[in-house]
Amino acid sequence: MLELKKFPEKMSELAIDRAEMKKCLVSGLFEEETEINGAKRRFFMYLTPGLSYNQRCIILAPPSEISVEAYLENSFWLQFAAEEQIFLCILEPENGSWNLDGSDADYMNRVYVKVQARDYYVTMQDNIYAVGIGNGATVAQQAVMKMTSEWSGLVSIGDLDSSAMLNAEVLQKSEDAGKVELSLNAVKCQLPVWMVWKHPSEIHRQIRNYWKKQNDVSDEQYSCGVADEIYFPSTICKKSTVNEEKTAQVRITNLWDGCVSADLMKEIWKYIRQNCRHRSFGRKALRQYKDPIAYGAELHTMQIDGFTRIWYEYVPERVKKSQDKVPLVVTMHGRGGSAESFFDMSGMSCVAEERDFIVLFPEAGVHQQKEGGLKNILLWNGSYDGEAIDDVKFILAMIEDVKSRYQIDSERIYACGQSSGGMMTSTLAIAAPKLFAAVSPWSALQDPDHHIPVPETIEPAVPYLFLLGENDWLCVDKKNGHMEYQVTDSIAEFLQNLIRLYQLDEKPQTFRCGEISYYVYRNSKRVPMLIVGTVRDMSHANYPRESWIAYDQFFSKFSKKEDGTLLYMGEDAVSK
Repeated sequence: MLELKKFPEKMSELAIDRAEMKKCLVSGLFEEETEINGAKRRFFMYLTPGLSYNQRCIILAPPSEISVEAYLENSFWLQFAAEEQIFLCILEPENGSWNLDGSDADYMNRVYVKVQARDYYVTMQDNIYAVGIGNGATVAQQAVMKMTSEWSGLVSIGDLDSSAMLNAEVLQKSEDAGKVELSLNAVKCQLPVWMVWKHPSEIHRQIRNYWKKQNDVSDEQYSCGVADEIYFPSTICKKSTVNEEKTAQVRITNLWDGCVSADLMKEIWKYIRQNCRHRSFGRKALRQYKDPIAYGAELHTMQIDGFTRIWYEYVPERVKKSQDKVPLVVTMHGRGGSAESFFDMSGMSCVAEERDFIVLFPEAGVHQQKEGGLKNILLWNGSYDGEAIDDVKFILAMIEDVKSRYQIDSERIYACGQSSGGMMTSTLAIAAPKLFAAVSPWSALQDPDHHIPVPETIEPAVPYLFLLGENDWLCVDKKNGHMEYQVTDSIAEFLQNLIRLYQLDEKPQTFRCGEISYYVYRNSKRVPMLIVGTVRDMSHANYPRESWIAYDQFFSKFSKKEDGTLLYMGEDAVSK
């Protein structure tokens, strides 16, 4: 009999695994609850033994004819979760049946928010997939139509009720989630869908046409395996695919025999899981997931202060074959992220491939983010059991390891990162200014919860490109903010200190390119030692184009000699 558990009240009492820091601290089937329309609703989360954080999550609306515990015991789902290494969240019908008036769709969308709270585990941010089985299929359709841009994929298996189109013209209201990474700003957009039904009907035709329109697919029909109909996205693409890719197909299986088998779900999941949703400006962007190992990166480990530290290392084939020294870029994930997820999210490996440099994706140490909460939220320069974790030591050791194996151009070593990774980027510039020729923090400069005095000197000077969203809750204060871009007290203090240390123009030059407004601060040699870029309609996020901007428009122009002399396009950058 499957045991239903409660999460410990104090997750902080559970020790972490120093050899695998992001492993879930508990396993099994757990009961949770959320609130919808003033009422409590429970749901279930299954954590398979050995599961690590930052894996995809399926939110499942099962058939209503059976209890959740019995359904899990008599189906393939537990084994599926173990084999695919996913978080499996199961919804529960109220009073034994699904409400198809839209209220259970709202419940499903509310659970979407709850599973990203990081109270007991850490799912991969924004990469949540809706699955509806039997009469739960209609609930999943309604939920995803209302909040399409938040989901990464939809699977509905079962004939649909006529109410399945209830939210075809309805949107979830935008929601300020507060000082957390999660943001909700639902829009209609492309979404990978796979629908399975027994008897094609008028409602099924309407649903098919709805998703064909949303995904801008061709009418040309293909088939393969268990998919009787496959519609591929139109080849016409008017926008760059750097940030969002046209990946959303519409797949349909007709004349379903009523059996929801593991084989069927594996075939469906093989396609659906390829797609990931990431934060960006305007709305969350859909892209094909880049698995580091499949892409050609290597996973490396080392022991530092009793912890096993890891990083992904991507070396383009052209670089491997070259005898020339090459630049090195260190790219760091945000709080609660991982090296693997940021490899995909940042897109910096694509820049490395095109620009011939080596890129490293290290993984942070751990920290207890909430009182009584998890002790292994990944965060740069955190602590464990009251002892600080020295992530500067790790990064420098990692770089030395790479330099022992490749011809690294020591004059062209750079760092960038988002949120906590942005804080770490700034920390590296201050701690090792002779090593880093330039840095680009995204969405953060220093931890506002732990006041750290601004540096009295950064010698030799390290140029900064700071990119942030105009609605970034961590960096922007629209009521009481400072400088031209309304940044918070701590951000303004840091930037103004850089302006003073580097003797920069107090009034920046400005220009706008696409979604970014730039503020350029130059020194007496007219070198842009500080550039601030604010991204319109973006909260606390980063997106792949920032990686291209950081390297092409900033890093590539700076180098630093062994004696610490900073060069800008080959000439001395700083007045003596």
